Amino acid sequence: MRRTLLAKTESFPIAGAFTISRGAKTTAEVVTCTIGASGFSGRGECVPYARYGESVAGVLDAIEAMRGAIEDGMGREDLARAMPAGAARNALDCALWDLEAKLSGVPTWQVIDTAAPQRLVTAYTLSLGEPEAMQRQAAEHAWRPLLKVKVGTPDDAARIRAVRAGAPESAIILDANEGWTPENLAHHFALCAEARIALVEQPLPAGGDSALRDHARPIPVCADESVHRTQDVAALADRYDAVNIKLDKTGGLTEALALRKVARDHGLKIMVGCMVGTSLGMAPAVLLAQGADFVDLDGPLLLARDREPGLRYEGSNVYPPEATLWG
Repeated sequence: MRRTLLAKTESFPIAGAFTISRGAKTTAEVVTCTIGASGFSGRGECVPYARYGESVAGVLDAIEAMRGAIEDGMGREDLARAMPAGAARNALDCALWDLEAKLSGVPTWQVIDTAAPQRLVTAYTLSLGEPEAMQRQAAEHAWRPLLKVKVGTPDDAARIRAVRAGAPESAIILDANEGWTPENLAHHFALCAEARIALVEQPLPAGGDSALRDHARPIPVCADESVHRTQDVAALADRYDAVNIKLDKTGGLTEALALRKVARDHGLKIMVGCMVGTSLGMAPAVLLAQGADFVDLDGPLLLARDREPGLRYEGSNVYPPEATLWG
């Protein structure tokens, strides 16, 4: 069965700006793959991420390099052996999942042998800013059950206290984006305990997080930048309590499902997260996130404009994708 492959870039404006410790952006630049066969087509979306050495041009080149193999019928397992984990493989892998569902008429959730997917409660992300501005953000969204808050400065005490004051009842995830140090870790952990923080994400730089092994952790700590592939999990289990699985890191749903299983086997909690992208990028992650301990799939909520059709969001609830979108 001969296939066709199309890859293109798309830009979606962010509502305002999205700011973390590494900088700010006002648009989400995504790469979309469409693989066609027998009158059907499957789509996948990825977000190239500079932190991992990726660019839009580089991802397009990596996808183009696979054109011959994909058009000749390469499957997901062979794709995983032929390409490294990352955004390019994610777009291709998810497009293949979607194409399989369209060709067979069997939804992806049945293929991965899970129960019918249910709606999930997703975190809503608050950008890094001055404490007063972050308190206003938190107060505006205090009705949401789960907030994810970007921090990661040398001293986040005022920010942590401000966000808790703004949203006294919400569960809060703090994402330090590798911005803390072994020297200020105990200080920040104490503040987290004081503020009843539910989870701290990637406090130390990837490759420099061994200090977590020797620190008392009064709140659960989640690996993000430190975990990309299934092979990463064993080395991290002694210093983290949870892992954040993102399709753009794992290189697609195929590897993400394997990583989830291995992480659970190691007794780690599961968080399913995302880059800032559209509903097409979130859709396979909604299936992955069924049964997860923490869900952070708010990418479309941060955009000024999403795809049509997109995922259904009601408040902080996100519903499984319809076949017209993905899977």
